[in-house]
Amino acid sequence: MANLVPGVVALVMAVVGAFLTSLTIAREWERGTMEQLISTPVGKLEIQVGKLIPYFALGMIDTVLCAGMSVWWFHVPFRGSWSLLFGSSAMFLLVVLSLGYYISVTAKSQVGANQMAMLATFLPTFLLSGFIFPIDQMPVVVQWITRILPARYYVSIVRDVFLKGTPASLLAGQLAALAAIAIVLIALATRSFHKKLQ
Repeated sequence: MANLVPGVVALVMAVVGAFLTSLTIAREWERGTMEQLISTPVGKLEIQVGKLIPYFALGMIDTVLCAGMSVWWFHVPFRGSWSLLFGSSAMFLLVVLSLGYYISVTAKSQVGANQMAMLATFLPTFLLSGFIFPIDQMPVVVQWITRILPARYYVSIVRDVFLKGTPASLLAGQLAALAAIAIVLIALATRSFHKKLQ
């Protein structure tokens, strides 16, 4: 049970983050309300922040619930820092939210956005993050592929913080990788949305 907790938290956040946000802009296109959104005086970044804040709050609530249930219901020992756990969770949530937003902007269809979100987040988180299969036992090519997956770093961080009490100084490499992926995806998501009809 203890080894499943980090993967479950990552899966929940991937579903909440990517699946729900992948519908935000795609829904506007399908409902025909994109013209109203474009005509507003707010900028691209403001639209992105406004769309993602509710899902960020929902994702953090889910993180609290998952961690709380793990400790108090399933009696999984927590040996690390709560602030480090929630800080890294917020960073991972920014990654999946930005990815979901980017998918939503490019797909312009809720069905297509849902399928793309599943392929981009749920399946890699389930299969390639170290949640089910140890990364060091995967083929070398697959191990290199996992290096670009944010879930790999997040699952490792949560596992180390939750079960070992590892301090932030020893997780600097994983935190830096997660932060770098978050910056790239936030920039990509912001640049991909154009306030004009295409």
